[in-house]
Parts: sequence; structure tokens; C-alpha cells
Amino acid sequence: MMAGMSSTKSKRSAAANSQSSFSGAGDPNCPICGGLGFIRYDRPVGHPEFGRAFPCECRRRDLTEQVRERLHAMSSLEGLDHLTFESFKAHGRKGMGDMQAQSLEMAFNLARMYAQKLEGWLLLQGGYGCGKTHLAAAVANYAVSLGVPTLFLTVPDLLDSLRFAYGAEDTTFEERFDQIRNAKLLVLDDFGTQNATGWAQEKLFQIINYRYINRLPLVVTTNLALDEIEARIRSRLQDPELVSSVRINAPDYRRPASDMGHPELSSLELLSTRTFGTFVDRREEGLKPEDIKSLEKAIKIAHTFAEKPRGWLLFTGPFGCGKTHLAAAIANYRAGLGDPPLFVSVPDLLDHLRAAFGPNAGATYDRRFDEVKTSNLLVLDDMGSQSATPWAREKLYQLLNHRYNAELPTIITVAVDMLKDVDERIRTRMLDERLCEIVAISAPAYAGKKSRARK
Repeated sequence: MMAGMSSTKSKRSAAANSQSSFSGAGDPNCPICGGLGFIRYDRPVGHPEFGRAFPCECRRRDLTEQVRERLHAMSSLEGLDHLTFESFKAHGRKGMGDMQAQSLEMAFNLARMYAQKLEGWLLLQGGYGCGKTHLAAAVANYAVSLGVPTLFLTVPDLLDSLRFAYGAEDTTFEERFDQIRNAKLLVLDDFGTQNATGWAQEKLFQIINYRYINRLPLVVTTNLALDEIEARIRSRLQDPELVSSVRINAPDYRRPASDMGHPELSSLELLSTRTFGTFVDRREEGLKPEDIKSLEKAIKIAHTFAEKPRGWLLFTGPFGCGKTHLAAAIANYRAGLGDPPLFVSVPDLLDHLRAAFGPNAGATYDRRFDEVKTSNLLVLDDMGSQSATPWAREKLYQLLNHRYNAELPTIITVAVDMLKDVDERIRTRMLDERLCEIVAISAPAYAGKKSRARK
């Protein structure tokens, strides 16, 4: 991504000339566009060209191939030419859930509308490989095709470019910094992956604050939740009058279709029979009325949460009382709607994270941890049964503290006898009734006709 930022003086001069020559306006005497520089065709709603802006002939005459190449070089898009709206699979791929596909299509439509107007800011959030960079590059490529000088930079490359400018012979730090913050369109990809030094945070804030004050078009992609972003920048990204934002819930497109969801971690497939339909009321066991009542209340709450997951749900009770069955029933219900959650026992989760440090790990620790942190719905079974090492306690705290602050839907099951063994920092969040609904099941372990016990 450094090509556009490391050009020679002559190249920068040419790019600057192209920037002044193509500021967005067309020929003021043009009988077609009246000087706007673009036109919209009369197309019915639903037509691919409905509402789209196209360069007018007066601009096409002036926008020579040489100038197009200069704009493309300036934008650092040389290797991203293929990332366009036309090459983006807006409906996802086979095997993707309906809700995931809808999320992807919503992001595609929002990005395409933004590219046509280039007004305000566009914030694209989502996990690895969900399509954020493709859509951001599609916006940039479309803008360049209209003659809009554009800079597309990953945030780490942007910061490296500024650092290198201190010793560069062909430019000064001030010139490069000014070029970035004043670009007609600036696209910052992978926001949050940078080294968060004080200097880096300050430079990013200065760039973003300048564009905020001057209402300059900006596109940002990030896999972070907003609460993880520095407060001054976060407040600007949350301005509803300026920022259009969307979270893409689609899985990593690089994975095989059979691997979508959380293939190597989720144990939901093993619990496919644990549904609301297979959950028995246990009246035949002769339970106490209060025990039957606690089960009926738990089922009702689980049904409600499955319909619309919000906040946290904590199932607690004796071993074998039905906690895991209800948690799996919610997860299977969501999976059936095309919104597969991550269902994992806490010991398995910690083993999964530890494995990332091995020589044959298929993914980095940061990537594995991020996928769990940002899962649409996370179900943590058997909390408290894990090895209580300092590393395990810290990882669980980081995970749940993130989901607590971001208020991401989370289900936790814990045996009542194990609750005291949960880290106090985690326990206080689990017992916060402002976010977490606590479902206490008083029924004893299942003792029906089947020999297979249930948690």
C-alpha cells in the first residue's frame, strides 16, 4: 500500500495537477449535465443503474487515460483494481445463512450509495474476510473512475509513511501529512491493527479530527467494536449526522463453505438434538412445584432470547438440571434462522486459544481470539470448570469484558456450586442485572427413563 505514498516529486506534482483539474465539476457549458460533471439515467426502481451517477461525456473527454493512471497511482489502488462493486458477491455464497447474507447485501447497498454521493463518512465493521476491504476499495475505485483524487491506505502503512517522511529527501513530513488529511476521498483500511503508541494515536486523531471539522469524505474499515477505539476518535465515528455505519456479520469468505461459522471450535453440531422440542418438562419425575416452576420460567426466557438475542443470559443450577440443553436449544434455533452462533465449553475454548501458539497452528492467536470476541452470539458452557491458571483467568476476563462493554449477546452456563470459583471480575459482570438476565434452575439432575444425563 506504499506505492502511492512513495512517489517521486514529479509524480506527486502530476497527481497534484490532476487533483486541481478534476475537482468534481464538468464543463459549465455542457448541454447534457449543465456543469455537474455526471448524469443519472431514468431507470425503474430495482434496475442495476437506478440512482447511479455516471461521468458525463464532457468529463470523459477531459479525463484521459494518462490522468486516470495518475489518479490510480496516487490512490495506492494499483493491486486492488479487481475489487469493484461488479466483482462483489452481494448475496454471499452457498451455505451462508439468511441473516448473514442480508447483512452483506445491506453493506453492499450502503457502500454503493455512498460511492455515488461521497458525502459524510462510511464506517464498515466486521470480522476477518467478511468483505470490508473489498467494499472500501470498490468505493475508492469508483471514485477514481469519476476523477476524484483518492487515497486508499491501511492504517499501519499510513503511519509508516509518516514516519519515513522524517528522513525522506523528496518530501517533508508536513507535505505528506497535509496530502493525507486533505485528500478529496480518504479510505483508512484495517483501523485498529496499528501499533497503538501515543504518537500513532495522536497522528490518527489529528487526521480524523481535521476531516471531521471540515466534513471531508472518509471511509473506515475495522474489526474492532467501537468501545475498543480511542475515545476521541470513537465519539466522531458515532456522530449519526455525519457517519453511516454497518456491521457485516458474514463469515470469512476465504474459508471453504463447509467451514463457515466456527468449524474447529463450535461443538453445536454434537448437540443438534438439543432443541426446544426435545426438552421435557420433567413432571413425571415428581419434582417439587417450585422446581417445575423454575424450569417453566427458564424455558420461557430461553424462547424469548432465541427470538431476539439481546444482552446476556446466565443459566445456573445443579449439575444435570438442563442448563446446557436450553443453551443449545437457543443456539440451534438461531442456526436454523441462518445466524449460526459460537457454542463452546470454556475448557475447549481455552485449549483452542492455546493451540494458536503451536508451530502448526492454522491461524494466529489474535485472529482466533478476535473471532470469539466478536461472534454475533457466543454461548459459553461449563463456566468455572476450566483450569484456573492466571493465563486462563486473564483471557476469559478480556473476552467477557469486551462483550460486556460492547453489550454483545452472550449465554453462559455455570453450575451453582462452581459460581464461587469464577473470577470475581467476571462474576460481577455476570451478575449485573442491567445487562444479564439470571435464570436460576432449582430442579435437581435429570432422572428420567433415559440413561443419558443432561447438564
